[in-house]
Amino acid sequence: MSRVLRYIGQRLLLTIPMLLILLTVVFLLLRVMPGDPVSAMLGGRNISAEVLESYRVRLGFDKPVFAQYGEYLGGIVRGDFGESLRTGKPVLQELFTRFPATIELAIWGMLVAMIFGFTSGVLAATRADKLTDHGVRVFHITSFAMPLFWLGLMFQVFFCVKLGWFPVAGRIGGRLAFEFQSITGFYVLDAIIHWDGRALLDILSHLVLPAITLGIALTGLQGRMSRASMLEILDQDYITTARAKGVPERRVVLQHALRNALIPIITVFGLQFAVLMGGAVLTETVFSWPGIASYLVRSIEARDYPAIQGSIVFIAIFISLVNLIVDIFYSVIDPRVRY
Repeated sequence: MSRVLRYIGQRLLLTIPMLLILLTVVFLLLRVMPGDPVSAMLGGRNISAEVLESYRVRLGFDKPVFAQYGEYLGGIVRGDFGESLRTGKPVLQELFTRFPATIELAIWGMLVAMIFGFTSGVLAATRADKLTDHGVRVFHITSFAMPLFWLGLMFQVFFCVKLGWFPVAGRIGGRLAFEFQSITGFYVLDAIIHWDGRALLDILSHLVLPAITLGIALTGLQGRMSRASMLEILDQDYITTARAKGVPERRVVLQHALRNALIPIITVFGLQFAVLMGGAVLTETVFSWPGIASYLVRSIEARDYPAIQGSIVFIAIFISLVNLIVDIFYSVIDPRVRY
């Protein structure tokens, strides 16, 4: 236990310089971008120079860059991400409001990737060098290379506009949005808590296409990793011994090979989650999903410095925590790991 705790402490300490570097790069990039953030915040209207200067002073843009950087770092340490220039609300409050929507979409997207990717990878490995294997590998390459925004738009055109099976955008229908009372921010869980079947069906209908679009981004990588891992395990001596004893092939695959094949897949789960958050930017934009990624996009368009920096730091902290949890879970599954 002491080794695990020491490892967790080391990982947390390594997270600090990573976040500092990330925040510094984002801060500097935003400052060298052309254009005036105050003018962008005010909508580019014809405003006198005196009014613009008063806004710069109130928002702190009249201070030297190093002073602005120092104040923002101090705010991050205190848990103060500043106020959004676009909405005037605390950035951290808005991020926590939108966080459940992004996590709900990410969880379902990861579930889609696990179902399609892991299942197809195991299927391809058990039928190596056969027609099924070649077909699955083509599917993995195609899903990995397919642009998310194009896939999302095609889903909308075919399933929403032409067939009318699913709504085009949003998390919940317009009429239900006024009646539905969210408790946790996770709409699926809230509908179950309220025992509201009508709301649950509506929420799931809004969730299907964004989750599939986002999950396909990871299906190719998940499937190729699963196939390679299973092929390596199925070639081990203990698998050959189990087959020689007459153990049924299904039991060999499910009971003996599958558990060990999960180890390298779980290892890259944290990296996949980072990819998932990147894909959420495109998915939330296409489907008008009210999450952190769409909030970040609108903040970039408005040159909202505090909101941009706060969103990136928030996402980076969350991804770091996910990677830490994955590493701990990895040590539980594989007892050979020593810290």
